[in-house]
Amino acid sequence: MKRIALFPGSFDPFTNGHYDVVQRGCELFDNIIISIGNNSSKSRYFSVEDMVQIIEDVFKDNPKVWVQAYKGLTADFAKEVGAKFLLRGLRNTTDFEYENTIAQANRHVNPELETVFLITSPRLAAINSSIIREIHRFGGNVQDFIPFQLSSLKPNNA
Repeated sequence: MKRIALFPGSFDPFTNGHYDVVQRGCELFDNIIISIGNNSSKSRYFSVEDMVQIIEDVFKDNPKVWVQAYKGLTADFAKEVGAKFLLRGLRNTTDFEYENTIAQANRHVNPELETVFLITSPRLAAINSSIIREIHRFGGNVQDFIPFQLSSLKPNNA
C-alpha cells in the first residue's frame, strides 16, 4: 500500500520552508499531495490557481509530488484521495501548539489520519508567508524566500 501524505496549507505564497518540508517528506512517503485549501478566515494575496500552477512547475521533475486545490475539511479531503498522513512543518513552539490542536481535530474527523511533524531547517525558520507578502506588498525583493520566479505573479488586489 502506498504511503500518501497531504501537505495542506494556503501556500500564499509557497516558500522555501515549504519546499524544504516537501523535499524531506519525499524521503518518508511514496507520494505527497501539496493540497491548497481555502481558509475562510483569510483573504488571499495570490490566487489559488496561480499557486497551483507555480508549485506544479517547481516540482515538475519530481513524480512523487502532486498539487491539488480543495475545499472543505482537510481530514475529509485526505479520505477522498486515500492519504493516511498529514505532513506539517514546525518552526517553533507556537507552531506546535497550533498544529497539535488541528492534528487532534483532524484525527477526530478521520481516525485513520496520522499527522507527521518535521522541524523546519534552522536557516528557514525565521520567515513565513505573511512576512513575504508584506515585503512584496511594499515593493521589497522576496526572491531569496521562494523557490520560483515571482516576476510573472501578480497579487489579487494589484
